[in-house]
Amino acid sequence: MSATGSETSGHVVIVVGAGPAGMALAKKMADAGHEVIILNRDIKFGGLAEYGIFPSKLKLRGGLKKQYWDMLEQPNVHYFGNVSVGQGKDLTVEDLRGLGASAVAFSIGAQGTKAIGVEGDSAKGVFHAKDVVYHFNRLPGFGDRPFDMGKHVAIIGVGDVMVDIAHWLIKYKKVERVTAIARRGPVERKYNPKEIRAVCSNMDQEGIATEFARIKDRLAAVGQNADEVLASMTAEFTKCEPTGSPSKMGFRFLASPKRVLVDANNRVRALEMEENKLEPKGEDTAAVGLKQLYEFPVDSVVFAVGDRVDETVGLPYKNGVYVTNPNKTGNDPDDSLFQAYDEKSGQIVDGVFLAGWARKASEGLVGIAKRDGDWCAEVISRYLTTQATRSRGTMDGVIAKLHTILKDRKSRPVDLEGLKVLDTVEKAHAASPEAIGEFKFASNADMLAHIERGRG
Repeated sequence: MSATGSETSGHVVIVVGAGPAGMALAKKMADAGHEVIILNRDIKFGGLAEYGIFPSKLKLRGGLKKQYWDMLEQPNVHYFGNVSVGQGKDLTVEDLRGLGASAVAFSIGAQGTKAIGVEGDSAKGVFHAKDVVYHFNRLPGFGDRPFDMGKHVAIIGVGDVMVDIAHWLIKYKKVERVTAIARRGPVERKYNPKEIRAVCSNMDQEGIATEFARIKDRLAAVGQNADEVLASMTAEFTKCEPTGSPSKMGFRFLASPKRVLVDANNRVRALEMEENKLEPKGEDTAAVGLKQLYEFPVDSVVFAVGDRVDETVGLPYKNGVYVTNPNKTGNDPDDSLFQAYDEKSGQIVDGVFLAGWARKASEGLVGIAKRDGDWCAEVISRYLTTQATRSRGTMDGVIAKLHTILKDRKSRPVDLEGLKVLDTVEKAHAASPEAIGEFKFASNADMLAHIERGRG
């Protein structure tokens, strides 16, 4: 059953976060006829779809945006951008639970970053991968922040995020050299061969062959033939996209960063690395340190070491994640995986659910997040069958109460009409030479000023 202006199935569902998981969840709830309120920290919707996908991938981003715009046009969907939830923010978790909605779902991503945990990790020139991705995607607070990378950049990790950062460093920053550093070997590299096309025209093939010769014996010790692995890896360097850059890219395998070494100005000058060997671990391999240390000169280091949730939101929290119900229900999907759980009382937090990276940080990108939102919608739908339906007056009252609280707190929420004004203004701007993809304002203040000006 879909809702029109006056129809409703009798429930209000609040979705906090408008990334791929939250938008998928909101769409399922809206299509089922529920009244849906979306609260989003950013002015723009999209989350990682807006601020995580490499900005030149316009076809992928455009397809997602169209789906999101269409969903927000539904009359039973109410969007509030520029609204933060958490302790000391526009709204608290308790505020949301007190509005009278039937369910509140948090799909707020993993806003924190894991501690790097090596000496020197606070030096100038040490960056978290997520902050770099936010920078080149022009997320407010990051887009205008200086990222001084120097000539030689080390990226710790060999997944798709590494490739995106290397792409930015090579094509747009034109640094002299990028080195991807892996604790294990080339067989265990994680990036998608299609993604490497963005940077493979800049591969230092001679340097890569030298690196394979350096680790040849250690690969052989676990039954890996270095020549065959090298041939397999370089065979993926096809259909390479031109970058127009002289940068060189290479790899350093079987290496674990132990310390960031700095100069007299606390600026990165090198990584202290430990040589590793591989040991079989079931069907996989594990990296084992050899206690042999050496210096690897670099000007900056980007750590792609994963994410953690924001513990200041006010949801039950433990060891970098929000706590979910440990008691399985046997349903498919299992409700317990999506239910917030208070360990002190030993009870679920009634009517409060988690989806996407808020539930399981760093688990895949857009497709997996969307699936998680869909699954959470199934769990919430089951829950709603146990709840009394609400009158139309109650539903209008939830939104009225929300407006009142936000006004009292001098918040500046942005609705769908405001988003349309902003979209028109940004599309009228040509992208600046340093920007990638479409033009974006890099500060909330600029966005809000243009929205208010455009509305007259």
